[in-house]
Amino acid sequence: MENKSIGYLIVGISVLMILIVLIFNNVMKEIIYNGCPYAKAGNECTSIKAIDTQTYFAFALVGILAIVGLVLIFSPQKEKIIVKKVRDIPRKLEIDVSDLKAEEKNVLRLIQEQRAMFQAELIEKTGFGKVKISRILDRLEGRGIIERKRRGMNNLVMVKELN
Repeated sequence: MENKSIGYLIVGISVLMILIVLIFNNVMKEIIYNGCPYAKAGNECTSIKAIDTQTYFAFALVGILAIVGLVLIFSPQKEKIIVKKVRDIPRKLEIDVSDLKAEEKNVLRLIQEQRAMFQAELIEKTGFGKVKISRILDRLEGRGIIERKRRGMNNLVMVKELN
């Protein structure tokens, strides 16, 4: 919400609170006049003074609230600076697969299809052993084709992108 909207909301609540305080004040005085023996005798009941004091205190608090609302309404708006980070669209790295072994091409194809895979998934999908997958990934990483990132007890394998 903008400051002005919040200011109008606070001022509106303040006006509503003033009405509630006035109604409450009148009802309490009526109750006291009807129930206080001093008031019936023509004297001023001490409870009336307490109600007046509480009413003034309530008006002071509502007045402070209304002033805050007015300050928000009339304060100048700050300029909004919106900064959006535009991610560079990664350019796909042209990969020369002519000198890769069939197993390396197969692993690379699986990684490219998924964009990123866990090393354990590669073991499952290819049926190769852990050592064989590690060596294939070592060779592909050595050529700068893929990169591995440690995620807990596993590696996330992804095609390296040119930034």
